[in-house]
Amino acid sequence: MTTITLNNVNFSVNDKHIIKNVSTNFHSGKITALIGPSGAGKTTILKMINGLISPTSGDILIDDQSIQSLDLVELKKQIGLALQSAPMIQGTVYDNINLPKKIFNQTLPFEAATKLLDQLNLDSIDLNKNVKNLSGGQRQRLSIARTLVNEPKVLLLDEITSSLDPRSVREVEALIHKINERYNVTVIWITHDVEQAKRAADYYCMLKDGEVVTTGEARQLFESNNETLNAFLKGEIE
Repeated sequence: MTTITLNNVNFSVNDKHIIKNVSTNFHSGKITALIGPSGAGKTTILKMINGLISPTSGDILIDDQSIQSLDLVELKKQIGLALQSAPMIQGTVYDNINLPKKIFNQTLPFEAATKLLDQLNLDSIDLNKNVKNLSGGQRQRLSIARTLVNEPKVLLLDEITSSLDPRSVREVEALIHKINERYNVTVIWITHDVEQAKRAADYYCMLKDGEVVTTGEARQLFESNNETLNAFLKGEIE
């Protein structure tokens, strides 16, 4: 299991401070909901952890190792990323499951792809099926399953259920829990759904204006005395 630590992390663009002196831990092997109003810096945090952008100052650690000291290829193998849009390449379900291996000039055996879907109770998704014929919920679950091909230590999720119907939302939440329990991955999940944060996460971390406002156990999300958090939960801060 893997701990993600941010130490005095700042990120600026053209003298605009996006992330401001953030220091926080994302618990090893747990699901943390990253919440806060739009523009708070949540996606920027995920991009820095994933190595897509670098902090202006400060450091991000995977366990005790700075990501800046890691080879980018190795970092990409350690971190899985799933997005709201669930992007797919043209072709079959297998073509898309195999994509993380193909990027590194490798191939995932068909049998291994079958086993992966079976382990995640996604065996109803035919590997030979064209992805254009999948439902939105199936595409998102396939996108999440695909992130596991390189056996990452960390899973980053960015608004993965915001465009899904209620049934698909619950199916995706169940899948994330199964992944978390089976593979012991550390999950950081951006969500605007505070009920989902309480329901699906172990911990929460709230950002506002690029700063960490408060953190805590998700089951106590609605019991906090933090005024800013409570204003956000009531919809007074968007």
